[in-house]
Amino acid sequence: MGMRIWHQSFTVLEDLPGYPEAIREHAAKVLRLDTEIVLHGQARGTYPTNYPGNDIGYAYTYWIHGNQWIAAGRAAEQQGFDAYAMCTLPNPMLREARSMLDIPVIGMGETCCHLATMFGQRFAIMLFIDRMIPLYQEQIRAYGLTDRCAGVVASGLGFGGVLEAYTNPGKAIEQFQEAARKVIKETGADVIIPGEVPLNLLMARNGISRVDDVPIIDGLGSTLKMAELMVDLQRATGIKHSRHGFFNSVSSEERVEQVGQFYGVDRVKF
Repeated sequence: MGMRIWHQSFTVLEDLPGYPEAIREHAAKVLRLDTEIVLHGQARGTYPTNYPGNDIGYAYTYWIHGNQWIAAGRAAEQQGFDAYAMCTLPNPMLREARSMLDIPVIGMGETCCHLATMFGQRFAIMLFIDRMIPLYQEQIRAYGLTDRCAGVVASGLGFGGVLEAYTNPGKAIEQFQEAARKVIKETGADVIIPGEVPLNLLMARNGISRVDDVPIIDGLGSTLKMAELMVDLQRATGIKHSRHGFFNSVSSEERVEQVGQFYGVDRVKF
């Protein structure tokens, strides 16, 4: 039985020519033939440029943009999607989305970090938005994986350079491998998570799954496969998100609508 997965990006996909096609190509390699993925990004005009880091590198604007992720998740469920895949490492409002939706909600950061512990003892995350390092450190604590994390570090690659490498990847791959070897040596990490999806996808589509003896997590591919797995588990066993306690539930759909209208976030539509 097939399924439909709602993919959500932190970028405005229309602002990045060639990037959505690269996502689709990679998804086609990892997903089952009867799984349909539909790509979504942030609303047009969300950022003043094609680079989201100038906003999501600051706590308040990061959380404000998170309202789009709730709107997208609600739209996914209302439109009959089987899973909501939050394909960005910081997976904003992941817990809040799960409190509201009955379809599986999969966060890339959570998936990568837990999966990394199955391939080695301690993982390191390599980023190009280094202002977000404190956020990832906080999230890793929330995942209960502080002792399994060797570090969250800057990769030395920038957003623009990563996008340019989609047509000429050689130099960027060499820079990443050199930086990864340094991280491995200095931190003792035995698994590497390439940070934001553009960097992750650049490595994955060029077949970079290891640096020497250390595995490289394909976060995008893993998140999409986790979405398939969670749908399969829900169908086979009936398991769904917890609805017990403060973090796992909302008062009512009616009240959610009222609060959204009061703050004006009901205007965010997908």
